[in-house]
Amino acid sequence: MPRRQTKTQRKKGAFRGSYAGANTISFKDMLLKEPILRAISECGFEHPSEVQQSAISFAMVGQDMIVQAKSGMGKTAVFVIASLQQIEIDEDEPAIDTLVLCHSREMAFQVHGEFERLGKYLPEIKSGVLYGGVNFAEQKADLEKEIPHILVGTPGRIQHFLKAGLIKLDSLKRMILDECDDMLEDKSMRRQIQDIFKATPSTKQMMMCSATIGSNARKICRQISNMAEEIFIDDSKLTLHGLQQHYIDVDEKEKIKQLTTLLDKIDFNQVMIFVKSKERTTALNKILQESSFPSIFLHGGLTQEERLERYRKFKEFEARVLVSTNLCGRGVDMEKVNIVINFDMPRTSNDYLHRVGRAGRFGTKGMAITFVSSEKDKETFEEIQSRF
Repeated sequence: MPRRQTKTQRKKGAFRGSYAGANTISFKDMLLKEPILRAISECGFEHPSEVQQSAISFAMVGQDMIVQAKSGMGKTAVFVIASLQQIEIDEDEPAIDTLVLCHSREMAFQVHGEFERLGKYLPEIKSGVLYGGVNFAEQKADLEKEIPHILVGTPGRIQHFLKAGLIKLDSLKRMILDECDDMLEDKSMRRQIQDIFKATPSTKQMMMCSATIGSNARKICRQISNMAEEIFIDDSKLTLHGLQQHYIDVDEKEKIKQLTTLLDKIDFNQVMIFVKSKERTTALNKILQESSFPSIFLHGGLTQEERLERYRKFKEFEARVLVSTNLCGRGVDMEKVNIVINFDMPRTSNDYLHRVGRAGRFGTKGMAITFVSSEKDKETFEEIQSRF
């Protein structure tokens, strides 16, 4: 069980904690509602992961939470299960009970799907999702028709609806920040979150999670929570068990030849290929398709309908190769991905960790391959090697 920090430790910066290493309890031992247990069973979850064992029991009793854990270990399920367990319906005064903020539209779409999936047998609990790129009037009409108990969305669109008086958060019981470091370190998104936070009750439960929470983001998390239970792992343990990590020194002009050779030789279920720009995403995807590889591409310049359709297509195994910018580098859960290729070097070691975390999720086997081609690439890769 995680240890709570003392005030002395916080002042000195001596951050210590624990991380359960064995499956010591089951979901049934957590005394969850029967409809939630039924949905968990149907999803194929037999035993809680380490972070789920440590965090769910605290979260479901209203404890503020700051959770840092490896990619693919089920952090989303922690706050989804804890929220569904706690929600009590007041049919006389419908109100938004739980608000989840996500850094991207794809993540909001995915998290909303998890609430639908794990709340399958709780039909009285309604959930909704708000993000940009979708017709505003349609979203407004949906909200006027039925106020959801759980609202998932991106900060910008939630802020827009809040300022327009279309949603009220004065009865909010829980506020959740998924991939909190990414949102809190982005100045624009942080301001939006601050505006939303001010419109909520001071007594709400705060839950914040990510695979990487730096010192600045952690400081903000502590400021907006009340003696949060902090569950974390050290940087040295952040790499995934079962994930083979390789690199290839290759000239820029030889990258495409190296990539097609790898795809020909390696057996894979699905592979995600990360590049550094929208233009390179489109160009590389065209080359792969001309070489008869079943690929699609995804970046932020597509319309929302195109983005979600391609996300769905890849997630449902209708395509086996996805070329993407960092848009899909965080939080996106693609269960069948077992190979990640960094065609372009990520900007930071944090970005690297999140990218390679798309493979080898929840203890499965995976492989990450990184191309190193320039002096700047070598500098970044030395940082990655020394950190992990």
